Amino acid sequence: MVFIKTITLLCLLIAVKGELRRFPDTLSFGVATASYQIEGAWNATDKGENIWDRLTHTTDMIKDRSNGDVACDSYNQHKRDVEMLKQLGVDYYRFSISWSRILPDGFSNRLSQDGIAYYDSLINDLLVANITPFATLYHWDLPQRLQDLGGWSNPMMADYFLDFAEVVFEAFGDRVQNWLTFNEPWVVCLQGYGGVGKAPALNMSGIAEYLCAHNLIKAHAMAYHLYDDVYRPLQGGRIGWTLNSNWHEPANQYPADIEAAERAMQFHLGWFGHPVFSTEGDYPQVMKERIAKRSLEQGYPRSRLPEFTTEEIAYIRGTYDFFGLNHYTTTLVRMPTTISKELSYYDDLGTEGFEDPAWPGSASVWLKVVPWGFRNLLNWIKENYYNPEIIVFENGFSDRDNKDDVDRISYYNQYLNALLDALEDGCNVTAYTAWSLMDNFEWLQGYTERFGLYYVDFNDPRRTRTPKASAFYYKSILESRTIERD
Repeated sequence: MVFIKTITLLCLLIAVKGELRRFPDTLSFGVATASYQIEGAWNATDKGENIWDRLTHTTDMIKDRSNGDVACDSYNQHKRDVEMLKQLGVDYYRFSISWSRILPDGFSNRLSQDGIAYYDSLINDLLVANITPFATLYHWDLPQRLQDLGGWSNPMMADYFLDFAEVVFEAFGDRVQNWLTFNEPWVVCLQGYGGVGKAPALNMSGIAEYLCAHNLIKAHAMAYHLYDDVYRPLQGGRIGWTLNSNWHEPANQYPADIEAAERAMQFHLGWFGHPVFSTEGDYPQVMKERIAKRSLEQGYPRSRLPEFTTEEIAYIRGTYDFFGLNHYTTTLVRMPTTISKELSYYDDLGTEGFEDPAWPGSASVWLKVVPWGFRNLLNWIKENYYNPEIIVFENGFSDRDNKDDVDRISYYNQYLNALLDALEDGCNVTAYTAWSLMDNFEWLQGYTERFGLYYVDFNDPRRTRTPKASAFYYKSILESRTIERD
């Protein structure tokens, strides 16, 4: 601990010597976690099985063959988590609510009073600590019973999600005034249904991810309208969802590469952003045209991308109170030399993505440090969606096993500077969220990659948490509201 504090003090002394930039008073700071990654207690009392319980217990897909059965044990140690939040001095805490902990079978006919009590206690403790709760309804842990019915490829899933949302709004909405319906639907659908990167790992690219997205977008709109019509008049508050996106940068300034990079932005962020945030609604035109054309060439009688009705387009459009954004890294994009006729989302997209080998890396093969991409992405949202209020809900860096995490400090310094640059550009960013409060179960990577500000000893049955150097660094930023110019 003394060593970490010493290193951090040295970092701060160095920062004092450089030019300091000030964050506006209107910018809030928080940290984030997700239920399956931290809670553990996978079968406590009457909690139901979810898709990550099933995947980790029945396959060998996890890199270190671990699971989230205990994880950070936050189900039993959430009071310690709140102490950590107080130590950091954050304004808010973004957490997610486990569907199967509230509704063990996925359906609203049977509620778990134990699950309700757990989140009641967490929310109440946050409010006592003067920390605003920001709750996500769905962070990838669908009840397995619903997956057995087809999961997000089943059109009825939107109704089941609406039932879940109503239970949660009713139970916690008197104290929670900030809501997210979904976290990263692009990941849910592309990696969980189109590929094998996330549960349920269906690996049916070219069809399943589009069905998933279609139903999930409807579910978001239904939950938004429920809150807007019924609960907002009673409880106040705001609701939206959070979309993830890399910045897609043209590999060269050739017209073809510029076109390819813009198409990648539309297939990535626009896929879910355009139906909600654009003035015209619906999927991006380039997605509709390319997928329809390729589907016909492949012998399908209709586009593999489902169509919204005129009424659905109007119903979905504008279902947001803010633009939630998760961002970590950047990709270079170019036009491919050959055109593939394979059946997949990436072949529908029709671009080549890669990273500059000079970009600094992290413990995650996909995460390179490219801060200018963050600024470009924020400006793209400003220009394409009429400068909405943006809340950054995830931004962070992975390493292996370091408490003296100077690379994470460097990442935050560079990306927060890029955020300030974007604010000077006129981007309407009102909050920034570090991922993550503590090391946790990193999906298929298990516990081999760490994103936390707090170090968690997963070999200790008590799951001891220790602040890293980055925790002190983040705390110093929140206290001073300044950062050294990079």
